Amino acid sequence: MTSHATPVQALLVVDVQRAFVRGDGALPEAARLVDRTADLIARARAAGALVVHVQNDGAAGADDEPHTAGWELHHPVEAGPTEAVIRKTHDDAFQETPLEALLTASGVRSLAVCGLMSEMCVQATARTAVRLGYRVALPHDAHATHDIPAEPGISAAVPAATVSRVAAWPLSREADVTIRAADVAFAAAPSHAGS
Repeated sequence: MTSHATPVQALLVVDVQRAFVRGDGALPEAARLVDRTADLIARARAAGALVVHVQNDGAAGADDEPHTAGWELHHPVEAGPTEAVIRKTHDDAFQETPLEALLTASGVRSLAVCGLMSEMCVQATARTAVRLGYRVALPHDAHATHDIPAEPGISAAVPAATVSRVAAWPLSREADVTIRAADVAFAAAPSHAGS
């Protein structure tokens, strides 16, 4: 597919871990999310862009507790200089991790963010990327979350798709939040160009 978007040099795949995309705890739109993130990863790799898999270390007993089946990344990681795994313990993948140093060392100035949960880790990571001066694409069909259940006397249930859209909206002045995953274009990160 031909893209009209300016290419980005890195892809951040946030928390696409087995607990959230398989079985009883899977997001309502897990199949779509897995399809879109797999396509983004494949196209980023083909272009030589940096691919960073962000893996959340949940608390003891959580679905994503480290070294449990649910904590495992859904997408396989390819070893090499243009692919990395960053583990985190906060919503923001930049907080207390080597993510910014990795992007700087690779010469990255533009990136796409995908994954889950839209209103938590995806939004926090994209917001910090914008604050740090990166050009950010947040493809609307490549991040997802759970429905918010009804709360009597407060509101009816809020569908996951609405939650995702609302989570991205505050970033719309600084990031491209209306682009489709299929329209995200990739280019090699400067320190990896020609490798």
